Amino acid sequence: MSPTAPIEPTKVMIVDDHSIMRDGLREVLEHAGGFEVVVQARDGLEAVQVAASIQPDVIIMDVLLPHKNGIDACQEIMAALPDTRVLMLTASTAEDAVIKSVAAGATGYLQKYSGKEQLLATIRSVEAGEFCIPGDVVRQVLSAIHAPSAPGDTAEPDRLTAREQEILKLFAEGRSYAEIAQVRGNRPLTIRNAIYGIRDKLGAKSTQEMVVWAVRNGLLDNDRP
Repeated sequence: MSPTAPIEPTKVMIVDDHSIMRDGLREVLEHAGGFEVVVQARDGLEAVQVAASIQPDVIIMDVLLPHKNGIDACQEIMAALPDTRVLMLTASTAEDAVIKSVAAGATGYLQKYSGKEQLLATIRSVEAGEFCIPGDVVRQVLSAIHAPSAPGDTAEPDRLTAREQEILKLFAEGRSYAEIAQVRGNRPLTIRNAIYGIRDKLGAKSTQEMVVWAVRNGLLDNDRP
């Protein structure tokens, strides 16, 4: 029997203008195992330039950065590297920052005062393609991005089956694969595959497009059954 190939560590890029914060994050990740901090950046402009060449799996980035803020940097990075996941780790509690981060393509948002285990769990979830926004701000964010539909973008909830609508609703509320699986009595892998299928059916290019579609088509309305 041939030996099992070693699992490649998750390549992480850290973007923060404070060296103490960067060093602290690197120490936490390397001590946890399964992560490799491949590069660090001190500002948003440097982050965009370095990410293009390194192509990390996950970028942990502050919102407030010199030269180019984290939200603008995230938007540029996601346009060039759609498979890279961005987790905003910031001291900012402004709802507007959360909304803009999601719109820019970030799939995770976490406060800097969060504990180590929550940080590690969020990074792993973001890498797996999950949408990780704190539950207490999810509905505010979704309400804020509920923009009028573009010309030709009609409401089409019937494009999805009832099962798919329920799964997308739970996903758009910020539930993890495991949480959705528990609600529906499925395995997390089944839910992950369903999410990928929904994304293909909608022709969505990102998690954010799926969430916006759910909002615009009323899947999160309180009066829905």
